[in-house]
Amino acid sequence: MSTKEKLLAFMEEKAYKPLVNKELAEIFDIDKEQRKSFYKILDEMEKEGLVIKTREDTYGIPEKMNLIVGKLQGNPKGFGFLLPEDKDCSDVFISPNDLNGALHGDKVIVRLNKKSNIDRKPEGEVIRILERANEKIVGTFEKNKNFGFVIPDDQRISMDVFVPKSEINSAKTNQKVVVEITRWPEKRRNPEGKIVEVLGYIDEAGTDVLSIVRKYNLSEEFPEKVLNEAENIPEKVNDEDLIGRLDLRDKTIFTIDGADAKDLDDAISVEKLDNGNYMLGVHIADVTNYVKENSPLDKEALSRGTSVYLVDRVIPMLPKRLSNGICSLNPNTPRLTLSVFMEIDKKGKIIDHRVAESVIESKERLVYTDISDILEKDDENLKERYAHIMKDIEVMAELYNILKKKREDRGSIDFDFDEAYIVLDEEGKPVNIKKAERRIANGIIEEFMLACNETVAEYMYWSQIPFVYRIHEDPDEAKINEFNKFIYNFGYTIKGLQNVHPKDLQILIKKIKGKKEETVINTIMLRSLKKARYSVENEGHFGLATDNYCHFTSPIRRYPDLQIHRIIKKFINNRMSTKKIEKLRKILPEVADQCSQRERLADEAERETDELKMVEYMSKRLGEEYEGIISGVTSFGMFVELDNTIEGLVHISTLTDDYYTFDEENYSLIGDMTKKTYRIGDLVKIRVANTNINKREIDFILV
Repeated sequence: MSTKEKLLAFMEEKAYKPLVNKELAEIFDIDKEQRKSFYKILDEMEKEGLVIKTREDTYGIPEKMNLIVGKLQGNPKGFGFLLPEDKDCSDVFISPNDLNGALHGDKVIVRLNKKSNIDRKPEGEVIRILERANEKIVGTFEKNKNFGFVIPDDQRISMDVFVPKSEINSAKTNQKVVVEITRWPEKRRNPEGKIVEVLGYIDEAGTDVLSIVRKYNLSEEFPEKVLNEAENIPEKVNDEDLIGRLDLRDKTIFTIDGADAKDLDDAISVEKLDNGNYMLGVHIADVTNYVKENSPLDKEALSRGTSVYLVDRVIPMLPKRLSNGICSLNPNTPRLTLSVFMEIDKKGKIIDHRVAESVIESKERLVYTDISDILEKDDENLKERYAHIMKDIEVMAELYNILKKKREDRGSIDFDFDEAYIVLDEEGKPVNIKKAERRIANGIIEEFMLACNETVAEYMYWSQIPFVYRIHEDPDEAKINEFNKFIYNFGYTIKGLQNVHPKDLQILIKKIKGKKEETVINTIMLRSLKKARYSVENEGHFGLATDNYCHFTSPIRRYPDLQIHRIIKKFINNRMSTKKIEKLRKILPEVADQCSQRERLADEAERETDELKMVEYMSKRLGEEYEGIISGVTSFGMFVELDNTIEGLVHISTLTDDYYTFDEENYSLIGDMTKKTYRIGDLVKIRVANTNINKREIDFILV
């Protein structure tokens, strides 16, 4: 047990009364030489919000002092909510007067003023800010005669930033800027800052996405020492790198990706064995051969956590020299890989596997659309073009169907959400938005990667070596109960609410397939489930209905994959000493947390650039009429989703034929006089009434 854990356990005891640091040192028998580092631990715990230091300099834990630690979620109207770190606590409402200078995203300590009851959330007041989230803010600049101010793009930051004349740095009205905070807000006083970067005028090409890049602090450029290290990496595989590797260069191995993909990190091989089983080989780029532990490249990759795929650009985790060069499994070129061979029987059971460091030479760079056209449309020209691997393609499709059925049989949940495919012109303007295609070839690669990730996770779990798992915890019973009440309105129920199995949800998904309520039920179901994340504890993956899962197959663009490649290579080469195991135990929890955070941030940035281009696209279509499905109902109106996945709001004030009341339980709006009802899943016709690019809002009216 660490000193931190011992201190917390001691303070959690019922009889504990807050003590000063000297008293704690005496109780823990800390001699004079070690007191400095003991006090440092207490300071760290205070900064982390694990303990609270009172005005009398005594230490205690927040829960015993009616205090809660968490992150502040701001609201455009000026109030906020505390999202507690302790998942057993409910959110706390904080009025504008009680924010005391805290801004959206800050880590804060809140004192509870009013406890919750059935009708209201608990209320509180910010008493301390532990960590600031927004040292720089992106927004629109407005200039007055003697000063300026920045209106933040993130509406959850409800205060404008005051900029003195001397700190304007040539910024002009209606330009997007980055402002660095020089003085934090206080009660009834806005923050102050200085302009550190001018991004361009609001309507200039590229300014919009660049603003989002800056808002999420995404680094487009790599530090010089990282680029220097990348430059020193060879462009070709060296002979000494091949020593001790399994040589697969003569095997039929190929990649299947999107037509515009440049970082090819996975290749596959398939064959039918004499005993009727299948041998599936998944060959993943051996990035760790070039990205050494604790090197500048490695530290930068961990700080990024993931590649970010924005609507008009990719912000990679690794420099292009690696991601598109030596680590990319380009055809007819020797490449270093980590290979997983799986023997799979006719029912999809993996009966044997082997993991090996290898070298491959991909025979083809296949494209999803071509392989899908062969398998779905029996395209004769393409079959002729790929005659030399047609047998492999057929075996691949056969194995895909077996693995897919096996996964379905055990209850794995497949949400069939439509994703948007946004086409931009050379200036970055959206010219078309349509549903992204999900065809058989995409499914094949997905299924093979799932099998590989699962095999690796199970193998490493039984090895009992510290590892990074991809987990998806079981849903909260309360949320599943709420969901069950909701679907009851459509005539569905789930059994076994106390211990819901993914199979129950999968059965429901099949029942609603193709029905008008499909999208909405899937959406509400997804909201009822927890988010998948990385963890050193193997808690299983609810959505995939498996006990073991990890991310192994994309080390070019995800850090967890890179990290576990290192662990696996040490393990299979018997280089895992006790010292290394202890080191892993120490560093992996931080790696898992960092990767989970960076993944969430990347998702938000990707979603925001998509929304931006959708609003921009619809702003050129004002007055046009479309059919759509009601995808959400709230007290202020209803959201309608069009066939191209774009969503807009029909505000309740535009429903002038009656006075409509929101029925929360049934997710519907009901007319008081006419009893006319608008509910989720209904088909409606709308006209595009208004758009606001800054707020990412689209307004519809019913036709």
